[in-house]
Amino acid sequence: MPSTLGDLEARQRDGSLHLGATGDWTIETASKLHSRIQNMTLAGKGDVVLDLAGLGRLDSTGAWLVLDIQRRAGTVGAAIRTEGATEAHAALLDRIAALGDCAPAEDAEFHPLIALIERTGRAACAARDEAADLLYFLGVTTVAALRSLAQPRRIRFVSVLSHIERTGLDALPIVGLLSFLIGIVISYQGADQLARFGAEIFTINLLAVSILREMGILLAAIVVAGRSGSAFAAQIGTMQVNQEVDAMNALGLDPVEILVLPRIVALVIAMPLLAVFADLMGLIGGSLMAILTLDVSLIQVVERLHDAIKPSTFWVGIIKAPVFGLLIALVGCREGLKVTGSAESVGLHTTRAVVISIFLVIVADAIFSITFSVLGW
Repeated sequence: MPSTLGDLEARQRDGSLHLGATGDWTIETASKLHSRIQNMTLAGKGDVVLDLAGLGRLDSTGAWLVLDIQRRAGTVGAAIRTEGATEAHAALLDRIAALGDCAPAEDAEFHPLIALIERTGRAACAARDEAADLLYFLGVTTVAALRSLAQPRRIRFVSVLSHIERTGLDALPIVGLLSFLIGIVISYQGADQLARFGAEIFTINLLAVSILREMGILLAAIVVAGRSGSAFAAQIGTMQVNQEVDAMNALGLDPVEILVLPRIVALVIAMPLLAVFADLMGLIGGSLMAILTLDVSLIQVVERLHDAIKPSTFWVGIIKAPVFGLLIALVGCREGLKVTGSAESVGLHTTRAVVISIFLVIVADAIFSITFSVLGW
């Protein structure tokens, strides 16, 4: 009976190299056998005969070592013949051989252009998967919303009001301050440029159009994405880590209906209110700067605002607000539900929620701008 300690004996016989495998070729003996095979010289030894009649136990690791001997012989151009394998050993060798060469591939030569194309392709595929996942989540949320509308008793009005307070009322100070300062910047920079043409008075027109159509709602959406979108992801993500969402599923409750819908409804309602407040504070800041730097009176400022602001100018910004709110809440809640059981995952998906929300807000704003331009608004 062969020894349990695997070994490989090499003898030169009749102009060929005779390799005799003995003992157990398993994962326990693989380290020694691998070193023996690596140190073996097959070049210039003529034909190679691999005798497996003395093999004891053979597992997948040992089979890979046997195949490695065959590959090494083929590399140096030596003809190798395997004999003496039992039916079980031959079947295992065939199965491992069918898996392909497990040896580590040699590092390919680095090419910057190919690497750039590869990264671009991977990023495009990741963006496609993210878009499909978000679209699927929008469908799930829509179904839950329709179900709640069909049965109004399922709507959690207290939760909706609570989130309106957190995302809307509590955000007024930071949104108002930033909008006020942005209004000052727009007025100051606009006056500096228009002074070259002697048209400083049109700074008020520039202020009104830029704040009401773009800057007011865009600034409010970015602040809400960083403030409320991240909060949604962190809150729901923490519930995922604590297995509270799993507990809801176990009790037959719908996490989308309980956690997602109130946040989406609250933010869709709060965003137009924040947009109006941001517009007002931006106009106040810009008008104050105009009064101080352009030597115009408050009455003149009001008259210019009256001439510059049309109903469409105001509504263009307000129409965007619910859509931005929907995108921010949808992304924040979805990223929260994707959190796995670790604190690191919470941080990762919270960051992703902010980045993706701001990106989608900018894209949606660009689409709105093109659409309104085509419609002549």
